[in-house]
Amino acid sequence: MDKLNPATDGSSMDIVQANIEQLKTLFPDVFTEGKIDFDQLKSTLGDYVENNEERYSFNWHGKSAAKRIAQAPSTGTLRPCIEESKDWDTTQNLFIEGDNLEALKLLQKSYHKQVKMIYIDPPYNTGKEFIYPDNYKDNLDTYLEYSGQKDSEGRKFGTNTETTGRYHTNWLNMMYPRLKLARNLLRDDGVIFISIDDNEQSNLKKLCDEIFGEENFVSTIIWEKKFAPQNDDKYITATHDYILIYARELNSVVINLLPRSESALKKFKNPDNDPRGIWTSGDLTSKTKAAGHSYPIVAPGGATHYPPAGRQWAPSLETFNKWLNESRIWYGEKGNNVPRVKQFLSEIQDGLVPMSMWKHEDVGHNQSATQELKKLFDGYSFFDSPKPSSLLCRVSYLTSANNDTILDFFSGSATTAHAVMKLNAKDSGNRRHIMVQLPEPCDEKSEAYKAGYKTIADVGKERIHLAGEKIKAENTDKVGIDKLDIGFKVFKLDSSNIKPWDADLDNLDTSLFDAVDNIKEDRTEEDVLYELLLKYGIDLTVPIEQREIAGKNVYSIGFGALVVCLADEITLDVVEGIGKLKQELEPELMHVVFKDGGFNGDDVIKTNAIQILKRYDIIDVKTL
Repeated sequence: MDKLNPATDGSSMDIVQANIEQLKTLFPDVFTEGKIDFDQLKSTLGDYVENNEERYSFNWHGKSAAKRIAQAPSTGTLRPCIEESKDWDTTQNLFIEGDNLEALKLLQKSYHKQVKMIYIDPPYNTGKEFIYPDNYKDNLDTYLEYSGQKDSEGRKFGTNTETTGRYHTNWLNMMYPRLKLARNLLRDDGVIFISIDDNEQSNLKKLCDEIFGEENFVSTIIWEKKFAPQNDDKYITATHDYILIYARELNSVVINLLPRSESALKKFKNPDNDPRGIWTSGDLTSKTKAAGHSYPIVAPGGATHYPPAGRQWAPSLETFNKWLNESRIWYGEKGNNVPRVKQFLSEIQDGLVPMSMWKHEDVGHNQSATQELKKLFDGYSFFDSPKPSSLLCRVSYLTSANNDTILDFFSGSATTAHAVMKLNAKDSGNRRHIMVQLPEPCDEKSEAYKAGYKTIADVGKERIHLAGEKIKAENTDKVGIDKLDIGFKVFKLDSSNIKPWDADLDNLDTSLFDAVDNIKEDRTEEDVLYELLLKYGIDLTVPIEQREIAGKNVYSIGFGALVVCLADEITLDVVEGIGKLKQELEPELMHVVFKDGGFNGDDVIKTNAIQILKRYDIIDVKTL
């Protein structure tokens, strides 16, 4: 008789846990994230639970809260960081450092239906990656605490392992609001690509079906990320990842054709010197069952041909005779082979329809991506499974054109930005990229940290800088390469520049005095300026001209669409100068914003300012 082994920690056997394990062996379908679904257990045992609301649905714990957080407005802003940017005054590209959930909220007004393509490579939920923490009460506080901008209150951040109890739930709650907000940014003809592996592929598909609509599913791409087995894999080496593709409105989407490869073009020849140019031959048969499609064909050499068993000739006899008269039928060089139809390169579509299997020799693999990073970063490789820029070049090529905007809000090492610059250099395009990345700390033992990069966001910014310079250096002989935009404006997520009203009833005089100047002391005019752009829904790369009018700084944004003066002691000469600025720039409408404290509480000056601006047909005047 076998002896029962005592527990390794000296405690007695956990009988309940042993029973649960036996139950899991018998009925694995009654377990959800390690917990027993007792209604499902009853059904499995024949005691069916009546449910009048039973229907096909995709639900999980926290879904309602995830919906609410997607709808909750952000209390943050994006502060410009000129010192970490490149070509600040001219670039159209953005790098946003911060929690992507808050960043997506802040971009809703300025970039609503402005993005042509989104690519994201979110955490695969393998138990190793960081899962973005969402505090449903105030997500900005969560981020500020995480990034060290706010004192900790004991909240912990870490990886999402299977032992957490809500393994899939945590991942779904993280993804749902971000995808919901991302959809709002897509143009009607916009497309989103999402990389994923087997851990969450099925859940992601159902999630996207709900958010984007099943009818807007485009395809699932199988990307060959590896090309050799790993001997330490227990069962089967996973050599592929998935890329799910969804459209905002499928009927509006255009997927570009892939250019033919050199090997494909070599198949086109002209052995009979046909004046219509080079051609290749195609099968003349099909599986279609139609009357009159099994006629005999007599080759010039005398051989008689019938379609093979189970197939018929694709053209009717009438169509075949037409093609024969047009010299479109080919019987081989000796004139006796099975007939085939000539397909002229000049008459077929200019490219190939993409297929759902992407081989590593066409778009790269993890190893080539690692080598790509090493070449940029002096031999360092910072990530375990990076994506090659060639993969992202294909994604961008298929769904974007000149001047389109491409967004990646899980940007990591900024491979997407690298790919956009490569593609622009290749086809002289002017696509712009928006990267969003959490300043996730690099492990102190990691190569990135040893190389001087404290966060993943730091790696991404440096990668854009290095890749841009490399692309320019490799294309010096290309016409227009000097105009390639390899810059980026850096913005960092932070709390609003405006002080919240928080009356101190025990010291009301002080509270009222502080409220007179409601802009935080550590914030600059530029900080406030870009918060206004977000509030007004203006592109963050719009031209901003600074002028001096009557000794005060006045900012003209978008060639006079918005004029901002945040100076103290505003005089009527300043107001008059703004009116003349409208006459000079001639915008269709001009919105004017002053700092409320700039009028020093003088309602007479404020009233007169409004009347002066009305004379210049400026009606929308606000104070901050």
